Amino acid sequence: MLENRRFVIIGFFAVVGLIYLARLFYLQVLDESYSIVSSSNSIKRVIEIPFRGQIYDRYGKLIVYNTPVYDLLVTPNKARVPDTLRFCRVLGIERRDFDSLMAAASAYSRKKPSLFLRQLSKEDFASIQDIMVDYSGFQFAKSSLRTYTAQTLANTLGYVSEITKGQLEKQEEPYYRQSDYIGQSGIEKIYENELRGKRGTKFVMQNVSGVYKGPWKGGELDTMAVAGANLYSGIDLEVQQYADSLMANKVGSVVAIEPSTGQILSMVSAPTYDPNILASRFFSKNYTALVRNPYKPLFNRPVMASYRPGSTFKLIQALVALQEGVVTPGTGFSHANCPVGCHNHPATSTVALGVTHSCNPYFYHLFRRVMYNNNISNTFKASAAGLEDWHARVSKFGIGQQLGIDLPSERKGNLPDKKYYDKIYGENAWKFSNIYSISIGEGEILITPLKMANVAAIIANKGYFYTPHVIHGVGDSKKLDPIYRTRHESGVSSQHFAPVIEGMIGAVEAGTAKNARIQGITVAGKTGTSQNRKGDDHSIFIGFAPAENPKIAIAVFVENAGFGGSAAAPIAGLIMDKYLTRQVSNKAMEKRMKEMNLMSKVVLTDQQRAMLKPDTTKKKTPVITNPAKR
Repeated sequence: MLENRRFVIIGFFAVVGLIYLARLFYLQVLDESYSIVSSSNSIKRVIEIPFRGQIYDRYGKLIVYNTPVYDLLVTPNKARVPDTLRFCRVLGIERRDFDSLMAAASAYSRKKPSLFLRQLSKEDFASIQDIMVDYSGFQFAKSSLRTYTAQTLANTLGYVSEITKGQLEKQEEPYYRQSDYIGQSGIEKIYENELRGKRGTKFVMQNVSGVYKGPWKGGELDTMAVAGANLYSGIDLEVQQYADSLMANKVGSVVAIEPSTGQILSMVSAPTYDPNILASRFFSKNYTALVRNPYKPLFNRPVMASYRPGSTFKLIQALVALQEGVVTPGTGFSHANCPVGCHNHPATSTVALGVTHSCNPYFYHLFRRVMYNNNISNTFKASAAGLEDWHARVSKFGIGQQLGIDLPSERKGNLPDKKYYDKIYGENAWKFSNIYSISIGEGEILITPLKMANVAAIIANKGYFYTPHVIHGVGDSKKLDPIYRTRHESGVSSQHFAPVIEGMIGAVEAGTAKNARIQGITVAGKTGTSQNRKGDDHSIFIGFAPAENPKIAIAVFVENAGFGGSAAAPIAGLIMDKYLTRQVSNKAMEKRMKEMNLMSKVVLTDQQRAMLKPDTTKKKTPVITNPAKR
């Protein structure tokens, strides 16, 4: 019995010993990471940053790509600069810049490399590469910067810049390091995970002086960097640039959508800027100039600016009233007992004529019927109940909520409900006469240009829409998020759209929107004049074409430009013509619009215009704030 126990104990220790020996064998012979750590004095791990994915327009034209550049790094305790003035002349920097950069690098670490100069071009690198051999402690690292084929879409595309300390601390996975670049706005931010790619790792040998001696183990353990996924947008680059030209020297927005898919065809935020100015080592200087520009070129107006919709909102009012059954296509209203004025037009005996003539009294009476489409005898309670029903129907058009476009900072706007007015007047203390201004798109309603372009798409589709989106495909397989394929219903039956579209066609053929006409193409449209307490009213147009088979829906907002038919309508007509025919038939109108650009009240000064263009200076002055670490 004792003999058996002794064999068990001996066997136990033998097994433990074998396990221990096997582990040692694995760590010392099989596990390469152990040998890498133990050889840290002679083997260096080099992280390779992949190229970000490129961005294309709907026809395959390149919009954003990467240009190879070089970063100059310094390790302070190894740096030897016997002739500082000569060194500064080579790099094209001032002595004070040299001192500041060296001090910042030493403050971070004297033993670890940190950024000295960012984004040297291939030409700069070639001209100083041989000379830099004379200065130990400095090394080059390959990098890239975003480059844009056209001076357009700055706010839609967004920009990349060095990751902030706060972003580093909040990242959910330990991917980014200090000095890494990350998408900060626009498409670059929304699709960051797809665009950034996958890092590679190289192990290189170096001697005690840090001199490169070749790849370790012939590169057996190296992993290649994988470039980010390419993005394919619905943007028509040619039309986009044309829309930019029509909005020059103006403040406002253009949003064009393909109704059948929800793809964004064009998105203008005016004034804009050349996106290349935020893709250089002069980022801090250029960004500050943009922030200080009084016309706020960094403000993405299509998704962030809020306006009263004005008469364009009458289209929704008509559709809701038809769906509720409070009017028929043949319903007419007189101008009697109405506090809102008329525009001196013929009688409005039908819904279509109400839309064509944009009759204020017509939509006052129409909205009143919607509000009191119930059997509640108390006027205050009937008003509250009617508004709640109305609010539920209008919400289905995307008003008062985020649509979910693939851009950051989309604003909801405002669609007032019972709670909203209860806070202002008190519960059961307000009625239709307090809020009738919303019948014609004024008062407390606030919308974004994107929402009104989407309303145009809903009417073009006779009742439904797809969530507007800039990107329609990610990667080689061109994947698309299912939310952009989901059809959203407006809750209005398709037959009710006929009289409204008839009225919109009438507005373009012989009404306030006649400046949006296109030769040989039927256009459906509606103008709006949005009241503005701080200056001239804003000019608005929404519409689509061809009316019988819509290919494009559009909204144009021009701030402080007055009536919708004078500024917004002709711009919309020219853009739709350009998209549908690839040319412009109304050359006289085009010339007139571009001449108006020169006479615009919003003409930028030379100094402000310079803020929107690339910094073309040849000086290599570095940005010395927040030196990046590799």
